[in-house]
Amino acid sequence: MKKFGTEKYIANLSIDCVIFGYENKELKVLIAKKKIGEGIWNLPGGYILKTESIENAANRILKERINLENIYLEQFRVFGNENRIIKSKFRELLLPYITQKYNEEDAEWITNRFVCIGFYALVEISKVNPQVGELDECVEWRSIKDIPEMIHDHNEILIYALEALRQDLDQKLIGFNLLPETFTMKELHALYEAVYDREFAMNNFQKKILDLNVLERLEKKFTGAQNKAPYLYKFKK
Repeated sequence: MKKFGTEKYIANLSIDCVIFGYENKELKVLIAKKKIGEGIWNLPGGYILKTESIENAANRILKERINLENIYLEQFRVFGNENRIIKSKFRELLLPYITQKYNEEDAEWITNRFVCIGFYALVEISKVNPQVGELDECVEWRSIKDIPEMIHDHNEILIYALEALRQDLDQKLIGFNLLPETFTMKELHALYEAVYDREFAMNNFQKKILDLNVLERLEKKFTGAQNKAPYLYKFKK
């Protein structure tokens, strides 16, 4: 029976990552299905080495899970309920399974109470190469409207991440991280509607965005008749 190596990590402190992507006019989240139980899902996460910062730990965890570097990453909340994990209904399922892989001391460490630092990341789905974790059966992109029940408080973490994304989308203008380098106004409009889960009048939306002076207009996108083609935009550096 192998050791987990708990001595390398800060005890009772973890990171969970909400990885947002955008595809086919839908905001999506990358989640993992556990090998144990029937349909047990979770957000990607991990632990913090004693030799690294919290930000470096989050970037390392993301590199291990989606094989990407230099992506947009934002810390949004800390989750520290006194009953977190230890009173979760999923702990009794996880503990026996983990005990089969690691020694009893390590299994207790893994399923103990952890204060979680929540990060969200924004990625282009086409660039992501999801990696299956040691305890995962598979990983999937799921629509924000089709998220199953997840372990512990992961559904709550997702709710707060989405609230933070909506606030930052307007205040920090980070939407370009979910889009290709160039896009049409219609594509940007569809992204905002997907993130906020509501409709925006196109004329008002376009005026608001252009008034911000953050977009650079490029050549028209050829879709047939040149005079009917939409303009391409990209965010200014």
